[in-house]
Amino acid sequence: MNPDVDLQHFMRDIQTRAESALDARLPSATRMPERLHQAMRYAVLGGGKRLRPLLTYATGRALGVPPEALDGLACAVEFIHVYSLIHDDLPAMDNDDLRRGKPTCHIAFDEATAILAGDALQALAFQVLAHDPGILVGAEKRIEMITALATASGSYGMVGGQAIDLDAVGKSLDLPALENMHIRKTGALIRVSVNLAVLSAPGVATEVAHGLDHYAKSIGLAFQIQDDILDVESDTQTLGKTRGKDQDQNKPTYTALLGLSGARQKALDMHGEAMDALAGLGREADLLRDLSRFIVERNH
Repeated sequence: MNPDVDLQHFMRDIQTRAESALDARLPSATRMPERLHQAMRYAVLGGGKRLRPLLTYATGRALGVPPEALDGLACAVEFIHVYSLIHDDLPAMDNDDLRRGKPTCHIAFDEATAILAGDALQALAFQVLAHDPGILVGAEKRIEMITALATASGSYGMVGGQAIDLDAVGKSLDLPALENMHIRKTGALIRVSVNLAVLSAPGVATEVAHGLDHYAKSIGLAFQIQDDILDVESDTQTLGKTRGKDQDQNKPTYTALLGLSGARQKALDMHGEAMDALAGLGREADLLRDLSRFIVERNH
């Protein structure tokens, strides 16, 4: 069977499933405070590749976890991801007015509402991990999940990476420093998308868990490298966000450091590392392999 067809079917099914799961866990737009809840729903629903949920469900499938036990995990990570996008787009950060092909949250609503919507989505992510009845693990394992997501989201992970990114504007970073920034800023949330699914599966061998973690680390870097390439090569309409922002803001990128051909090779190297990390798994991990290839070949 054509692996591209399998991946396309899987992506469509999971994007539909994730949309429904997110909708069910978001507050109603008619519940007070209505404007805040409308902004949360506006930012979360109806757009995006849902890469992080895709990784959670694909990892779960590889480990034999039913999708209904992964819905809450996928939603928690996506809520954190969207909160970060809302805040990244604010004038104090990247000052962008387009996200997922539509006006950013602070443009569609206002800055104060956008900040609060991000804050509320962050809180909702941890509420879901703590209480969602579909997550079929005990209290101790839930605490591990909450700790993993908090670490990936905070100053040692995504937020710390964003702080490094802001401080690096106008500066030259060498490759290890650039990778350190993106392991945190972009990679940490991709990594925890896989690791939450691992935590939901009983009896995962240590070497399998380590392999999946290294896979996730590798594709997190590959994703950022391809993002940098697309920021140079693609266009705003295809990307669904403003093209060339990093270059305009004089941010350090893989393309600036390595050139386009060097960045492409680095992305392929990371894809190769991801494939090697899955060597201990059989056909059950083929969707993870296909997702890694999708990451380095995507055009948006």
